[in-house]
Amino acid sequence: MSLIDNLENMLSQGKDSAMLRFGLGSAYFNEQRYDRAIPHLQQCLVFDPGYSAAYKLLGRALVKRGQPALARQIFTTGLEKAVQAGDKQTEREISVFLKKLSRD
Repeated sequence: MSLIDNLENMLSQGKDSAMLRFGLGSAYFNEQRYDRAIPHLQQCLVFDPGYSAAYKLLGRALVKRGQPALARQIFTTGLEKAVQAGDKQTEREISVFLKKLSRD
C-alpha cells in the first residue's frame, strides 16, 4: 500500500486534520498530480489558516497548473503567516517563489 493509499484510507475513516491534508497534498504534489494536491492543501488551510508550509506548497501547485495570479495571492498570504509565526525558512522560500513570479 502506497503512502497516498494509507493517507486516503485514514481520511475515509474520518481522521481528517490539517496535518493529514498537508500530507496528502504533499504526496500528490511529489507525484506531480497537482489537481489532486490542490484541494487537500486548500482544506489544510481551512483547518489551520496559519500553516505557512501549506501556502508554499499550494502556491507551487498553482504555478504548475498555470495559475500564477492565484499563486501570487497564496504566496503573499503565506508570507504574512510565516512572518507572524516566525517561520524563517518558509518565509525565505516563499520570498524566492514570489521573486520568480515577478520575473515571469
